[in-house]
Amino acid sequence: MKNNAEHRPDPETLIRLLKKEEEKEKRGKLKIFFGMCAGVGKTYDMLKDAQVALSKGIDVVIGYIETHKRVETEALLIGLPTIPRKNIDYRGTNLEEMDLDAVISRKPQLVLVDELAHTNAPTSRHTKRYQDVQELLNNGIDVFTTLNVQHLESRAETVAQITGSIVRETVPDSIFETADEVEVIDIAPDELLKRLAEGKVYTPERSKRAIENFFRLGNLTALREMSLRITAERVDRQLREYKHSKQISETWKSGTHFIVGINQNPHSISLIRWARRTSYAMDTSWAAVFVETSQKLTAKETEQLAKNIKLAGELGAEVITTSDEDIAGALLRTAQSQNATQIFIGRPAKRKFFRSTDIVDSLLQRAYNIDIYIVGRKDEQANAPSREWLPVIQSGLPQYMVSSILIIAVAFICFPFTEIIGYRTVSMILLFAVSLLPLRLGRGPVLLSAALAALVWNYFFIPPLFTLYIKHPEDILMLGVFFIVAAVSGTLSARVRARELAVRQREMRASALYALTKDLSSAHSQEEVVKAAVSNIKKYFNSEVAIYLGDADGDMSPLLHPASSWQSDEKEHSVAAWTYWNEKKAGRNTDTLPFAQATYISMSGPRYPLGVIGIKLPPYQKLTLDQESLLDNFIAQIASAIERELLNDVAKKSIIVSESERLYKTLFNSISHELRTPISAIMGASENLLMMAQDRAISIRELYSEIHIAAERLNRLVANLLDMSRLESGMIKPKLDWCDVQDIFNQSIQGLEQENEDHFIKTDVPEEFPLVKLDFGLIEQAITNLIYNAIIHTPAGTSITVKAKIENTHTIITVADDGPGIPKDEIKKIFEKFYRIEGSVTGGTGLGLPIAKGFIEAHHGILSVKKLIPHGTEFILEIPLDLEPKSL
Repeated sequence: MKNNAEHRPDPETLIRLLKKEEEKEKRGKLKIFFGMCAGVGKTYDMLKDAQVALSKGIDVVIGYIETHKRVETEALLIGLPTIPRKNIDYRGTNLEEMDLDAVISRKPQLVLVDELAHTNAPTSRHTKRYQDVQELLNNGIDVFTTLNVQHLESRAETVAQITGSIVRETVPDSIFETADEVEVIDIAPDELLKRLAEGKVYTPERSKRAIENFFRLGNLTALREMSLRITAERVDRQLREYKHSKQISETWKSGTHFIVGINQNPHSISLIRWARRTSYAMDTSWAAVFVETSQKLTAKETEQLAKNIKLAGELGAEVITTSDEDIAGALLRTAQSQNATQIFIGRPAKRKFFRSTDIVDSLLQRAYNIDIYIVGRKDEQANAPSREWLPVIQSGLPQYMVSSILIIAVAFICFPFTEIIGYRTVSMILLFAVSLLPLRLGRGPVLLSAALAALVWNYFFIPPLFTLYIKHPEDILMLGVFFIVAAVSGTLSARVRARELAVRQREMRASALYALTKDLSSAHSQEEVVKAAVSNIKKYFNSEVAIYLGDADGDMSPLLHPASSWQSDEKEHSVAAWTYWNEKKAGRNTDTLPFAQATYISMSGPRYPLGVIGIKLPPYQKLTLDQESLLDNFIAQIASAIERELLNDVAKKSIIVSESERLYKTLFNSISHELRTPISAIMGASENLLMMAQDRAISIRELYSEIHIAAERLNRLVANLLDMSRLESGMIKPKLDWCDVQDIFNQSIQGLEQENEDHFIKTDVPEEFPLVKLDFGLIEQAITNLIYNAIIHTPAGTSITVKAKIENTHTIITVADDGPGIPKDEIKKIFEKFYRIEGSVTGGTGLGLPIAKGFIEAHHGILSVKKLIPHGTEFILEIPLDLEPKSL
């Protein structure tokens, strides 16, 4: 069972791996061709791989390639489609950059983007080219790119010290670390210098200067070592991730990686420093591991432990905190998960009565393929007088008193019945009482109760009574067995209870993270995310919360978020601002600005901080290490949720802008076409009027009629635009009055006399049809739009029927035609603004039907459409008889 527990996968780790795989599937794949410097052949090899991909049928395009006029490189461009570069005029200079929008619009499977660290021209969407690459990846496009070691952010300063050349164009290490594939393009320094001398990298004159400065043999050797080491570290991380994903617990000695066991002991400081020196000498990564047990730490020990953990983090260690009563098992489990080949622990202090080598012995016995190193203490530390030989008292005095009183009480109750039940039965009762104590008390009180129970049983129950003398040998043996059984059962029960507490603590942590994740995932806005963050932090950390978010321009908002549970003053705001810009923890219980009332923690984003969270604990209260770890996970989840909502807002704005542009183009095209016809008619009629003197055959009345019709058409267009504007602004409110439906029909038909020359329009209104309460003007306009729609979309000679009837509590008006009808898949779209059926006759802007629908809905009514059999279309208006005005 123990072995299974050690190898059981951590649920949090599995969830994290699943999320990572999910995110990877959505994004494009990034491959980096990595080299020590220019001229090693990165672009050449990238183009070779691109040609291979093209031959396999993959859609490959060139986004940006810089060949530097190298003949071999330019030869590999043949056959690869190229997206034309974007020209940017900056201060009279024409700059060429990758056309990001064109690449995304083209959406190839793979795009080639040279020089990842390049700084884009001003006015470009992104400052750096790696940001362009990130956008391509987010759009699901695979990217091949190139990068030199000196352009990594973490190595730029080191490269400047080695070469004397300051590197100004850098790429965040996270881009390199999260790449799906890194291919090292390696070449011997002597071979590269030979290529330079032959002019295969730069022009002869430039090559000479390069060899004398940056491309010196020593520089190239150092850069080559750096690039190979960085790649090796990345491979080591990939190996650990692979073992995590495949749940492989055993250690693979494919490289060197070690962990250091630390605790609250001051000796851990020298151990951490020694580990840092060893890491530097071995040029390897390391982790500091603290195993939290049920042992309660004093305030001084807690403070020392915090210092040790902080020092380990500052010296480059990955700090790992885990909970377990079995310290050796926890160290081994962590070493296996980290694929560590070595474990370093400090030498235990000498103790007189209690063994201190249990952890060391356990590690040596159980670490089959992991090396164990025991680091000695300084002489003054090892030989200094100490009281470590004393047992550590964890339980308070009240627990010792309770355990003693309980045993005495049980003995007092049993004493009168000794002759009836026998003194051996009393021992069983006392043993039962001792076995119950670990459910509520610690290990020390349980051991005390076991010893006290043995003494009480001997003195008051074993003959002869009231002496410690034992007459019978079997009673002596039974007393010894009693004490051993009581002590062992009590100790084991206490250990089980301690493990139960550790499991509960893990369960609480998992439940807290689950509750937060659930609340954040169900949040649909930044406001809801912040509210969920505040409520969960208050619930699980018993603290007040203040949250400052970042502005769109990257600065911290001067105002506290309204969802915050407490109001901070100007001094607290300055501490939050320092945390925001430095992205470091500050405030109470820290070494930076400790005068603050709260502890402030930054929520980091991809480019700039997303905000700051302030945690105000009750006076004299500090977070435990486990709580701090949980809080860090909380803040990471909250930051991700805020970033998600920010990206959603950006996407929504982009959709709105795109839709606005589409509507603008549609409206512009419709109005341009619609205006052109009446304007042409007016111009033609006016020209004919001017020519009347030469040609009396033209009728003046016909010309005036044409001008009037064209003007009516323009007036209808403008009226439609104004009506749509009123509908969208919500300014239309029906003016209800008693109306005759037949009058409405007649008015609509009369207004369309000039447009209707070839259609027969008939009305059908029962003679007994009552007056109905409507807005005459709105309903007339709606019916006019429906009849006009039928006129322009049905052939000449067809009929249009307008009917009215009362059905239950509604006035039903129908406008039907016997034209070709509307295609079935187009019916749902005809009420959309500016929508026109494909292939329909010219005329109209696509606003008539949406306006009619809006006017009917202002009457609490419904406008629907159905296709008639065998052909034709019918629009149905349903308006309730009992109306109250409704504004839109």
